[in-house]
Amino acid sequence: MDPRPIETALRVDVAAATTPDELEAVRVKYLGRKGVLTGFLRAIGQVQPEERPRLGAESNRLKTLCETLLAERAAELGVGDEVAYQRPIDGSLPATNGSVGRRHVISQTFRRIGSILEGMGYRLARGPEVELEYYNFQALNFPDEHPSRDLQDTFYVSNDILLRTHTSPIQVRFMQENKPPLKVYAPGRVYRNEAIDASHQAEFHQVEGLYIDTDVTMADLRGDLLLFLRELFGSDIQVRFKPHFFPFTEPSVDVDMSCFSCHGHGCAICGQSGWIEILGAGMVHPNVLRAVGIDPDRYSGFAFGVGVDRIAMIRYGVPDIRMFLTNDLRFLEQLTER
Repeated sequence: MDPRPIETALRVDVAAATTPDELEAVRVKYLGRKGVLTGFLRAIGQVQPEERPRLGAESNRLKTLCETLLAERAAELGVGDEVAYQRPIDGSLPATNGSVGRRHVISQTFRRIGSILEGMGYRLARGPEVELEYYNFQALNFPDEHPSRDLQDTFYVSNDILLRTHTSPIQVRFMQENKPPLKVYAPGRVYRNEAIDASHQAEFHQVEGLYIDTDVTMADLRGDLLLFLRELFGSDIQVRFKPHFFPFTEPSVDVDMSCFSCHGHGCAICGQSGWIEILGAGMVHPNVLRAVGIDPDRYSGFAFGVGVDRIAMIRYGVPDIRMFLTNDLRFLEQLTER
């Protein structure tokens, strides 16, 4: 196998090309899938092993030479390197419609929630998605027998490492590293071993808020949530608390807001009740404060958590949570920032 005849023919063919189309034909002849240099490279496997390194180096040299000669000839023809191997553009053809990207609806909702909370004085806090069981459960006052610790509810990586089931571990880490007063919000992706349907996913998104200081009360919690929801859904929103249980807060509440669509009269969005269950909240349990080294006799605080996917479904009228992960452009292009 002698590369010299190939090099000679290559130089002649490139020099003979006088138009972009002819230059493109030379490129295909030598660099195409069935081109001369491609065939030369494939034939190396049929020669003696001791010859293969030399011929491999020659093959690479010929390819580089071909690309260089084509680029130089393109410049001589005045078509430029960037269009050396393209056909001329026909300016008389109709233009194609361009598409402009936009933020995903979940990202839009994250940004809106973050903007509101930062305007209320909350700082951003981050934490790992792969978490220790201590931060996800134990430090948050979950008893050993709590069902959420079981395999049917939580994705475990090993005995004490798991995919976080909520963003509350971020709060625990932040409280360990900082002294009160604290006012933070923790956004992120969370994971639970859920049966997937129109309102449940195994992977979804949360934002949690935390405020720790002296003399913090449920009235402060209600005031912050009322302001937050009015900024998100409208100035006439009302809230109501219903008793509930969370291991990491005491007392704990479910929070409903008046329907932003029917203003309490009843419609399809609120199930004719006039109210929408929107988030969970409560006063931080003294055991949680002790676990992070904060004196519960001196400090108190509240925490709340909201599902970002649920907020997006309500604000944008999305009927099925699974639609957020479909990557269907027809669905995504219908959603505009609100």
